[in-house]
Amino acid sequence: MMLLLGILAVALLWWVGKNYTRADPKVLAKGLKTVAGVAALGAAVLLGVKGRIDMALLLGGFGAWALGWNALNLPGPWRKFQQSAGRFSRIRSAMIEMEIDHATGAVEGTILVGAFAGRRLSSLDPQSLSRLYDECSAHDPQGVPLLEAYLDRRFAGWRENAQGDRDTRTRTHAHSGVMTKEEAYQILGLQPGASLDEIRKAHRTLMKKLHPDQGGTAYLAARVNEAREVLLGRHR
Repeated sequence: MMLLLGILAVALLWWVGKNYTRADPKVLAKGLKTVAGVAALGAAVLLGVKGRIDMALLLGGFGAWALGWNALNLPGPWRKFQQSAGRFSRIRSAMIEMEIDHATGAVEGTILVGAFAGRRLSSLDPQSLSRLYDECSAHDPQGVPLLEAYLDRRFAGWRENAQGDRDTRTRTHAHSGVMTKEEAYQILGLQPGASLDEIRKAHRTLMKKLHPDQGGTAYLAARVNEAREVLLGRHR
């Protein structure tokens, strides 16, 4: 292994000496970083085979950094996985901001105002969630279907067990006004200027998780469909 590293070092010095005088400094620096990254990964593989896992991880991490393989720029199929796994949709009302994980379909929310301002929905017990529901019903009708979507995921059958004459039917009509492009991008978990393929892919991914036939709600599915139409209209 040491012999191989020595050969790589000599080759690197030869390449630098040959190209230093006529190469663009930026190109030269990038080339050196790439060579160092490849050499470090090669050494990491050899160390791993020999059982030196600690050193292998250290050199492998350096090699990945030198080649630009960070959390935002993984190579090949890993990049697609990272983009999907790290993407969230956000749907907001006056009182609640709901988050949907594209990778798992998990639904979470943050309470923006009111008695539970700053709390996450997952931190509230059933009694507190009931109070929040009543508060939304009184002051934020658009937040009610968001909260219902969360309750559907967390407490199966909660509608049947709801007390009193509370109307727990999904309120697909609760949203009013025209959806803006900014809202549409947030709902699909995209950055402004996303391509047609990105819009369609994000829509398909979310609908697989949120369609009523898959345990989702009609309200969230309707909002995702609306976001898709708003953004596709931008390309027409």
